Amino acid sequence: MIQGRHITGVEIGLIRDLMVDHSDWGRTRLSEEICLLWDWRNAQGRIKDMAARTLLLKLERRGLIKLPARQRPSSNGFRNHQVLLVEHASEPIRGSLADLRPLSVSIVPPGSPDVGLFKSLLAQHHYLGHRNTVGENLGYLVRERQGRPVACLLFGSAAWKCADRDAFLGWDRPVREGNLQWLTNNTRFLLLPWVEVPHLASHVLGLIARRIRGDWQAKYGHPVHALETFVDRSRFRGTCYRAANWLRLGSTQGRTRNDRNHSIQTSVKDIYLYPLTPHFRRELCRPACSQTEGRVGR
Repeated sequence: MIQGRHITGVEIGLIRDLMVDHSDWGRTRLSEEICLLWDWRNAQGRIKDMAARTLLLKLERRGLIKLPARQRPSSNGFRNHQVLLVEHASEPIRGSLADLRPLSVSIVPPGSPDVGLFKSLLAQHHYLGHRNTVGENLGYLVRERQGRPVACLLFGSAAWKCADRDAFLGWDRPVREGNLQWLTNNTRFLLLPWVEVPHLASHVLGLIARRIRGDWQAKYGHPVHALETFVDRSRFRGTCYRAANWLRLGSTQGRTRNDRNHSIQTSVKDIYLYPLTPHFRRELCRPACSQTEGRVGR
């Protein structure tokens, strides 16, 4: 199983044949053609070319295919290092939560006026910086009632595997690989450093939790059933997540997904999950085929 697809020798043979018959194709064209041949699409009918490109890279790492040389540097790598800094107000914001309400929560879609500000705030003020996301994702920019930004949140692909989370949900490997898209990871949560307002962080998490299922449905044609996040315990205590009723499921082992030799040490992270529906386990453990009934492009 790679990228949620069962790959056999037949599929690998097809990819090899495409590269032989079309030696002038680059990696982008190859991934697009694979999507068309397999009818590999998202809930809105768009081909999943980025997922196909990741699949090709994984097959190459395993020695099963040899991809053509890159025709140009990675566009994602270029964009990740080309965040333009946007000027923004940074006067201290203090007081009570009531002084800031009502907060406005805006989705940050590609091409919108808020994109530059959103990326700039994360790049300058989040300890992990900003990286472009691959796959389904949503960014939110939160402003107080006078229009000043106070927080940024980014949700993207869920962790490929996580022992404590998978045990809590009742996931074995096939179910996880088939249903991972129904879970999203809060990969960035930034409360701007000049904002000192008690209870603001947990309030923001609550606002997002009440709307993200509908936002995900509107953008991708399917909902998400739960949220997850990983809190670096060497930096944070996870207080705002606990205050917003997220469940702490356990902690990571301090290794990365690429640590096949158990030699890469990273910070231990606490694992949190927030169910978005009372029947989240049932939804997340349903056979993948029943989740996709009625979707377009299938």
